[in-house]
Amino acid sequence: AMAQKKASKKPDFEKTLNELEQLVGRMENGDLSLETSLQEFEKGMQLSDQCQTLLEEAEQRVQILCGKTKLKDFDKGSE
Repeated sequence: AMAQKKASKKPDFEKTLNELEQLVGRMENGDLSLETSLQEFEKGMQLSDQCQTLLEEAEQRVQILCGKTKLKDFDKGSE
């Protein structure tokens, strides 16, 4: 069995995406100071990176599963 390494600390994709959307909403309202906007923007970039990482991990899992089940047609058109 695989040891659970900080499973609870790992950001959940939907939660991260939701946080990112809220952040964008606050920035679009335009009532943040420049300083706060910059901080929010940096945080947004981090959240965006987290989402990207989670997506890539999910994609790798799918590819591994497809390799195991020989569903190579599943991957058509992604190149």
